[in-house]
Amino acid sequence: MANGASGVALNTLEDEQKFEAALREISTLLAQSIAIDGEGATKLVEIRVKGAPDLATARRAARGVTVSPLVKTAMHGEDPNWGRIIARLGAEQVPEVALSRLSLVMQGALLFADGRPQPFEKAEVKQLLKKSKILVEIDLRSGSDEATAWGCDLSKKYVDINTEYTT
Repeated sequence: MANGASGVALNTLEDEQKFEAALREISTLLAQSIAIDGEGATKLVEIRVKGAPDLATARRAARGVTVSPLVKTAMHGEDPNWGRIIARLGAEQVPEVALSRLSLVMQGALLFADGRPQPFEKAEVKQLLKKSKILVEIDLRSGSDEATAWGCDLSKKYVDINTEYTT
C-alpha cells in the first residue's frame, strides 16, 4: 500500500477507520509479543494509566512501571505490592497532586485510592496474580490523557539465563 503497487486504496473515511483499527490491533499484538518474549518471562504485565495531566506524563508513568525491576519481581512473586508501583510513579515525576488522588487497581482489585491503601484480601489478590496476564490500572485523576505499556515479570530463570554466558 505504501508505494501504490498493491492497487489497494483507502478511498473513504470508513476505509481509513478500518485500516487504522487493523493497524492498531496488529501493533498491539506485536508490542505484547515483544514484551512476553523477554528472557525467562512468565507473565505479560499491562499497565494502563489514565487521568494524566498530559500525554508525556501518562507515557512516562506507564513505561516506568513496566521497566521497574521491583515491580517486575513483585509480579513474578505474585505480590500485590502497591507501594512499589506508587514509588515508581514518583520516580517518574508524576506530580504530587496526582499521587495524592490516584487509584490503583490490580487484576480488578482496588488496592489504593485517594492517597491511602484500601482494604483488600492479600491472599485473594495473590491468587489473581497467578494468571499469565496481569492488568494494573492507574487513574491519576488529574487530566484526560492516557497511555498503555506492556512488560513482563522478572523471574529466576532470567537471572539463570543471564549468568550462563561464558567469557
